[in-house]
Amino acid sequence: MMRRPRATTAKAVIYNENENTDSEQSFAQMASSDEEVDEWKPSESTKATGKVARAPTGGGMKAAPKRTAKPKQPKVPKQPKVPKPRAPRKRAAEQKDAAMSVSVGKKRKKSNGDDLGENEMKTQTGCPEEQKTEKRGNSVRMKEERISFIVSDAHRTDEGTSHSALQVKKEEAPEEDFTFDEPSLKKQKTSETSQRQRPTFPESGAHSLRNELNMNWDLTEVLSTLTCVERWVCGNIIKLLREENTVPFMVRYRKEMINHMDADAVRDIQMVYEELCSLAKKTQSVIQTLKKDGVLTPELEESLRSCRSADDLDHVYTPYKKGSKLTKARRAKALGLEDAATALLNAPQTLVLSAWVKPGTEGLSCVEEVATGMEHILADMIAKDPETLTYIKTLCEKSFVTIQSSVSKTALKEKEQEKVAQEHKKPGAEHQKKKDFDKFQLYFDFTCNVQRIQPHQTLAINRGESLKILTVKVNIPDRVKSDFTRWCINNRWRPKTFAREELHAILRNAVEDSYKRLILPFLTRSYRTKLTSAAEKESIAMFVRNLRQRLLVCPVRGSVIMGVDPGFRHGCKLAILSPTSQILHTDVVFLHNSGQQKEAVKLRHLMATYSCTKVVIGNGTACRETESFFADLISRRYFHPLDVSYCITNEAGASIYSVSPEAVKEMPDLDPNLRSAVSIGRRVQDPLAELVKIDPKHIGIGTYQHDVSAGALKAALDGVVEECVSFVGVDINICSETLMRHVAGLNAGRARSIAEWREKNGPFINREQLKLVKGMGPKSYQQCAGFIRINPQTLNSAKPLPPCAPENPAPKKSKGKAGCSVPTSLNPLDQTCIHPESYHVAQRFLSLVGGSVDQIGSAGLKHCVESKVNTSCIEELAKKVDTTPETLKLIIDGLTQPPGFDIRQSKCFSAHSNTTHSACLATRRQAIKTKPNTYFFIFVDNLH
Repeated sequence: MMRRPRATTAKAVIYNENENTDSEQSFAQMASSDEEVDEWKPSESTKATGKVARAPTGGGMKAAPKRTAKPKQPKVPKQPKVPKPRAPRKRAAEQKDAAMSVSVGKKRKKSNGDDLGENEMKTQTGCPEEQKTEKRGNSVRMKEERISFIVSDAHRTDEGTSHSALQVKKEEAPEEDFTFDEPSLKKQKTSETSQRQRPTFPESGAHSLRNELNMNWDLTEVLSTLTCVERWVCGNIIKLLREENTVPFMVRYRKEMINHMDADAVRDIQMVYEELCSLAKKTQSVIQTLKKDGVLTPELEESLRSCRSADDLDHVYTPYKKGSKLTKARRAKALGLEDAATALLNAPQTLVLSAWVKPGTEGLSCVEEVATGMEHILADMIAKDPETLTYIKTLCEKSFVTIQSSVSKTALKEKEQEKVAQEHKKPGAEHQKKKDFDKFQLYFDFTCNVQRIQPHQTLAINRGESLKILTVKVNIPDRVKSDFTRWCINNRWRPKTFAREELHAILRNAVEDSYKRLILPFLTRSYRTKLTSAAEKESIAMFVRNLRQRLLVCPVRGSVIMGVDPGFRHGCKLAILSPTSQILHTDVVFLHNSGQQKEAVKLRHLMATYSCTKVVIGNGTACRETESFFADLISRRYFHPLDVSYCITNEAGASIYSVSPEAVKEMPDLDPNLRSAVSIGRRVQDPLAELVKIDPKHIGIGTYQHDVSAGALKAALDGVVEECVSFVGVDINICSETLMRHVAGLNAGRARSIAEWREKNGPFINREQLKLVKGMGPKSYQQCAGFIRINPQTLNSAKPLPPCAPENPAPKKSKGKAGCSVPTSLNPLDQTCIHPESYHVAQRFLSLVGGSVDQIGSAGLKHCVESKVNTSCIEELAKKVDTTPETLKLIIDGLTQPPGFDIRQSKCFSAHSNTTHSACLATRRQAIKTKPNTYFFIFVDNLH
């Protein structure tokens, strides 16, 4: 329908949903090795190494300590040769000044002044142990993909602050992401924590953990190295994870133990910790297998227990696998030539090749065969030597290594066949192949430095290679080979005494054979695996960022909403929802056929009957035509006296949800098309509660989601959903069973039990009653209690709770729940983010400031708290109430936030404009380009 332009006034209220985020390369140091294996295949490597994205190889692990292999310099103040760490250099200069001050008075004064400045620096930096850690921290990767909400020191909280303005601090990256916590640093300075006693992982626990893993490395130390997080923090996180604490619980209620890390950083450490534990289990299995086969030696077992990644383990274990073919080195060793190869290196003057010749024995029939066997053994020794691998990796890091992709011969052949047979075959049959072929045209002649390539480019190349459209290779400069050969012959593998020319020739051939046949393929696989792991990690991180922002869109509460699923042939499906998301009416209207006036009258009747003032239109087929239809009616004041507005929302996943078992259970009597309209409307009323019902992979917010590890992607998405639901909080008396499943500490079974208890006994009066629910043990209660709310307004509107007396003598409950005494009175603290374990601290603090629990969220209590905090610092108040400053800050926020506070409110922003309707639509579309995935409620009024 063509609309006539009218002079109008437009007001736009914009609800931010999410912003597109750019991806940044993050390089995980890992490599895989496999002797005499075919070319690297993306599909197999992805499955095999998807769970060890961060673990570096043995060479890489030894290269890292070499950068910090001078721990004595910071400890010995008299040595001034410490160029990088600022604190040790100043300490040396301070001592020098102190020595000079003995003879010169003025210099002594100056030195004392310097000492004062140095003391201040020490106070900011922390204890010497932290200064030593800070030396390694120069290379720490910090979280760059988020913004953090920084609140005043006295009023910080996980879930936002109601009494101090939020300031947005960008951390180097341009994209924006919502976080619930303080600055999202993987490793933060511990100056504040070091001034008080830090909760540390006990040494006995670390020793028992090492004995349990039965590896040659310390789990806490390796975890700290791989994640670039301080050792004491890693120890505490390991302890918390072993105690079955959830990530949201740790981030909110155990801040002092994890050094104020955010949920993403804790999840990264958790993933690496699980990878190391699985590596230890796999190592034990490999050792048992080799012991049964009778090939396990003490040296081999030592090598296996020293592996720090799955690739290292595969590199050591592959030659001994039952199914693998016998390698050239093992065949030579079986002939007894290992002693000859060892003699060439240790005592070449005693080696006589002709003495090893055995006529009639294959492999020993002549001197040339003996020399070839020795070369194979030496090549295998060189390729498996950790020092040699470390050196070759160092050479590659200093060189210009590139990855190159080109069109494959198979694809070119198919292209030619397609052109020849184009006239004789149906065009539709070959259209799909041609389309896939053209998608990768950008990579038909592509070359890029491995340190510069972007994650999406790596995933695109891998996909093209798996489809046999591209061929990929890693180019290592020839200079690396020449330098490596020279170093091996003259340094690492140089014979201890004088060797004859024929023996030198054997050594030289062994080095060249080792590089070409073993080391070069190993480096190629290593680079490909590294790039793929980094690309998968970034793809998952982008998915997580976008999902978090989509889930945390500010809800539109208190309005009757009409959800519209637009369409041409089958009409536009309508669903009118109450302010509490209850279905009031469903219908189908045909707005794009003849009889539009009749349908407009029907719409006006429905809007007036249910007092509906907001229309939500899905962004699918016929979206723009439906938008124009409603905008035209609104501009003509067709719905007067109602002030109607509309918005467009993303309907991705609505169709899949409409036929899901969850939707059938929730709306059994509705047509699937009408369920889509209901879902579209509820996405604006409460996006979090509605979107958790849909698989995140169907929301359409990720890149290359089918090319990354399915397990890693699911774990990351489930974690961010749990994080969002927990930090927002759920009203236990009105939330759905689906939403309860995603609360930290709950699962499908416990959520079902809570719903059944609620139906049987009425609404929950306080959090303590959760202990009466079947399956709710002490640990589950501890994890979920702080994220569950008991809202008095909801409680008053619900039916009264029947007497709890029948619950106590229930004979079926044999685990002590029948006899437990649970109060039945309302506790105002249950509507806050304060955990029940801190209620006694909150009561002491209220007594200290002269307030009561009945004043929670009031202006009077807020004024009392602010005045008390201004007169005394947080640390002093924390000592008075016998708690930590982090817990006290959380209590202050819980007491001063208004009732019903929602952290998602900070995601809203508004914009107003006085312009014509057509200009309003143009403004909205232009804003969509700058603020994508945003709700725009358009209010259109007639100026006349």
